[in-house]
Formats: sequence, C-alpha cells, structure tokens
Amino acid sequence: MARTIKVDCWWIYGNILLDKQYYWKPNNCLILLSGLSASQYLSEGKKLIDEGISDLLPNGKAYPESIHEAMRYSLLAGGKRLRPVLVMAASEAVGGDRQAVLPFAVAAEMIHTYTLIHDDLPALDNDDLRRGKPTNHKVFGEATAILAGDALLTQAFIVMTRAAGMESVPPGCILKATHEMAGALGSTGMIGGQVVDLESEGKPITAETLEYIHIYKTGFLIRACIRCGGILSQATEGQLNSLSRFGAHIGLAFQIIDDILDITGDQEKLGKDIGSDLTKDKATYPALYGLEESKRKAEELVEVSIECLKEFDDRADPLREIARFFVQRTF
Repeated sequence: MARTIKVDCWWIYGNILLDKQYYWKPNNCLILLSGLSASQYLSEGKKLIDEGISDLLPNGKAYPESIHEAMRYSLLAGGKRLRPVLVMAASEAVGGDRQAVLPFAVAAEMIHTYTLIHDDLPALDNDDLRRGKPTNHKVFGEATAILAGDALLTQAFIVMTRAAGMESVPPGCILKATHEMAGALGSTGMIGGQVVDLESEGKPITAETLEYIHIYKTGFLIRACIRCGGILSQATEGQLNSLSRFGAHIGLAFQIIDDILDITGDQEKLGKDIGSDLTKDKATYPALYGLEESKRKAEELVEVSIECLKEFDDRADPLREIARFFVQRTF
C-alpha cells in the first residue's frame, strides 16, 4: 500500500524517495530541443491526442446519446493534454515510440477528464467553469455528469487493455502499466488525497498533511503517466526508478503552481474559476507558506526533478523542458 512517511530529510512516496534537500539553479528561459520549445512540444503532442480521442471515444450519436454527448463535451473541451503528453515523452526518453503508446496516452486524458468532471460536482468543489466552458453538471445535470465521469474512467480501461494500436507493445507491459495506473487512482492514491482534501477544508492543517494531499490528489496521476510511458517502452529498472523520482517531484510542483494560479491567474487563460480555494478555505501552499515561498518550493522541486534524469540522454529533453514549463506556466 502506497504511503507517505517523513523520514529525516526524505518523503517516502509510494515506493520511492522524494528528496527534501533541494538544489536550485536559476533558469529563466526555456531552451529549444530538437527544434521545439516545451510549449511547441506540448502543442504537437496535444494535436496527436486530440486526433486519437476521436478514434477511441464512442460517437456522440450512439444510443443513449445523452451520456455520449456528456462524455465528449468535457473530453473535447480543450485542455493542455499534459498528462498524455507525459506518457509519450517518458516513452521516448527510454527509446520508445510515441505512436506505439498513443492509445494509452489518450486513456490517461480520459481518466484526467473524469477526475475534473467529478471534482466540479456540487458535492465536491461545486465549480461553474472548466476549460473555458460551463462545467458538465451545469450543462447535462448532476446525475448525467456523475455517469459521464464513470463512463470515461471505464472507457479508459477499455482503451488501455485493447491490443489495437499498441501491437508493438508486449502484452505483459500493457498489463503492468494498466495495473500501475489503477493503483494510482484508488483509495491509497488519488482518491485518498481527495478525501483528505475534503476533510481538511476549513481546518488548520500541518505541512505534512498539506504535502500528503498534493502528492496523492495530483501527484500520483502525473507520476503514473510518466511511469506508464516507461513501462510500455520496456524501461530498465534503473530508468523506471529515475522516471518515478522525476514524476514525484514535478507532480508536487504542478499542484503548488496550481495553488498559486488560483490566486494570481487570469480566469480567461486558466479556463476555470479562480479564487475558489480561498472561498472554500482549502488547504493550499500559499495559505500555509505565502506566494513567494510557494513559488520557491515549486522551482526547487523542478530543478531536483531534472537532476533525477541525469543518466538520460537528449531523448529526455522534452521531459526536462516540460518540467521547467511547469513553473513558468500561466494556465
């Protein structure tokens, strides 16, 4: 069972250690990699994912139309497609082919979208805006939104476990990656983090509880996407361990920046309500540490994550630059 335990200057994150001794080197710009900046790499990956979604999602006119329209509404509403791009980038980092893992990457986006639909529900965050559009339950009603999230999660496992499109990936790797993803989503992963987040609203919490919430609620899915990309492309044990450590650090950094953007971000750029964390008195890094210290922590985490990839060649540059993009993003 995955647990977070503080041990001296380390966190045990799942089965890996998350460094608490950070090393920061200022870097204020994104470098070019193979002719593409991080934002360009993400943009190219997004195009692939968007094309793949059309092939792997039930037609909106299939009966019953209401559920398929609701599924497609949220999945096709846009978004960064960051998690599926991380699947492909991790695959390429260990010598794999992004096309070979594309269906699995699309499934990761289905899972992410399911989490967003459910997070927005009245019983949880009760948000009105997502990806620049009214949230699913505002358009289709709460009951259909719940079922649309359920259906996307189920569809993701259908896609992850089908052979079509991943013929070059050994079946054992597909099984291992699917198991990895399932473990990241359950009560000892993302769901567990969400529960502690809900239970912590309006209460004073410790730094350890805050870190638990962020690592489990957000970090576990990001780390799983990176690990799954490596697993599908037959990463060595050493490579997979390094990818795990990389994913653990950027997963936490991503949520810290999300906390910051909820205060400083532009609602039009973010495509979602801002200020909701403050309104709901949620546990966030700025609330506990302030904006500047939170930004510093995120920057340090990103630099340590890049150090975790020191044994990789330039095929891991997209991962390195996406990590740097994390702390510079405004959406």
